[in-house]
Amino acid sequence: MRAPNYSAADYLRVLWAHLPRGRVWNRNPDSVQTKVLSGFTPVFERLTARASNLLVDAFPATTYELLAGWESTLGLPDPCAGDTPSLEQRQFQVVARLTNSGGQSIPFFIAHANALGYEAKVRQFTPFRVGQQHMGCSLGSDDWAHTWQLRAPAQTISYFCVSQSYVGQPLAAWGNAVLECEMEELKPAQTILNFTYDLPVRVAMSDGTLVVDEDGNYIYAR
Repeated sequence: MRAPNYSAADYLRVLWAHLPRGRVWNRNPDSVQTKVLSGFTPVFERLTARASNLLVDAFPATTYELLAGWESTLGLPDPCAGDTPSLEQRQFQVVARLTNSGGQSIPFFIAHANALGYEAKVRQFTPFRVGQQHMGCSLGSDDWAHTWQLRAPAQTISYFCVSQSYVGQPLAAWGNAVLECEMEELKPAQTILNFTYDLPVRVAMSDGTLVVDEDGNYIYAR
């Protein structure tokens, strides 16, 4: 069910309907009585709009006016987002912090990257072992037993979307600083984390995702 969206005219009709009956209590649009009532109805319209907006603003993924309150609760903003993070980046971080229940598994790190707005894959490494690897493989060192790699698109771009974005936001925002900073904080302390950016580019759209594959072809997926 959609949120109520009553106008000043709607409230005026309601006030007319609740007036006492009689010749004194007329409903003439040009009467002094109606003009007095019309002085209240714009306030009622604004209050309704603000209450309806709270249904959207109360949720972390769509919050704007309450975003600072969510960030304060979660210890945000932090250096990961840089000096001037976009609204989407801030919202993604809030959602990621709220949904982060902890873990050290591959699905955990992929899910956390997705919550931050990044498509990601994880690759693990092992040192060369006789009988386990093929000839020609790199010998490596003992460090490879504790090394893993996070793969992501070269650029994850978030564009300004009419009816979703707000005045003052950039038309486009991109970068992987948030992903690297968050993952470095969450990775197991004994491990070495490498980042590589070679997955197809994914562009966040208002009604789906535009994917540019390795051959430069565009794929649109809802």
